[in-house]
Amino acid sequence: MKSARINSDPKQVLALKRILVTTDLSDESRKALRYAVAFAEQFGATLDVVSIVESVPIMSGREVVPIAMDSSAWRASAKKVLRDWIAKEVPLTVRAQALVREGKTFLEIVAVAQERGSDLIVISTHGYRGLKRVFMGSTVERVVRHAPCPVLVVRQHEHDFLARSKQKKPTKKIGVKGKRRL
Repeated sequence: MKSARINSDPKQVLALKRILVTTDLSDESRKALRYAVAFAEQFGATLDVVSIVESVPIMSGREVVPIAMDSSAWRASAKKVLRDWIAKEVPLTVRAQALVREGKTFLEIVAVAQERGSDLIVISTHGYRGLKRVFMGSTVERVVRHAPCPVLVVRQHEHDFLARSKQKKPTKKIGVKGKRRL
């Protein structure tokens, strides 16, 4: 029986050019953003920060009916909130772009990764268990299964491998135009 050989070429290096980080603006996703920023700084990669809003279905008797709404207003509002969050959390040295999508969360994350040519997806998990997980499902699990690239799953209360920086990185001040595209 032949064993698989791992290529041990010392010249092989990671080449991350585009990193997709997902957010719901929670503390868990803030931690995922910290990891994505660290990778982006180390590799000179661009960050695509995506927030997905799912349609809220309503019950009408025995049927579930999606609410038909004009999504342009909430999209603009969501994009502004996301841009402000990025301005607060991402240093000016990192190129970052805010993306807001509507649809089923895991499908949209996978679609954005494919469309943008992402080299890595960084996603946080809320760590739901029991009945909450049964009813809410695991978006992270589905993303890992269908993603077109590697996925780094960041858990809130687990071992960190980010080194703490001694000096605070400059961040974009809200209301001041920076050179990065949001």
